[in-house]
Amino acid sequence: MLIFSPKENMKTSTLLIALLIAASAHAQVQNPVHWTFTAQKLSATSYAIHLTATIDAHWHTYSQTTPGGGPVATAIQFTANPLVMLNGKPAEMGKMDQHFEKLFGVEVKQYSSKVDFVQKITLKKPVKTNLSGMINFMVCNDQECLPPSNQSFSLSLP
Repeated sequence: MLIFSPKENMKTSTLLIALLIAASAHAQVQNPVHWTFTAQKLSATSYAIHLTATIDAHWHTYSQTTPGGGPVATAIQFTANPLVMLNGKPAEMGKMDQHFEKLFGVEVKQYSSKVDFVQKITLKKPVKTNLSGMINFMVCNDQECLPPSNQSFSLSLP
């Protein structure tokens, strides 16, 4: 058993605290995708729902149609609402880069900088309601991929 003097205990404690602070600073969660959610009124009962990802430099996220075997494709789920009808699937607005990715062995479809997923909806009646859901997405750069993330959203439709 090692016994340290009070002065050595203080040095050891200070060193351990410094190491813990350094480790926690290094382990901070990276969040290179920033989401905004808006509803654009098109008529008394129709809206365009914009789920917009702004992506930090050197990072990219993937299309909803990225093939299996590759990175995780973006998936958007809307919470069931009996007052809301979804019109088709969300469209993707942005500059898509499509290329063969050796790492995954598939043709990937990805967006850098910004992508806007636009879902058109129709209300069954012109009433106030909410639309909510979840986006599952993956983000990578040239050196690493972060684990897939979920982003929830909720919009008020006046």
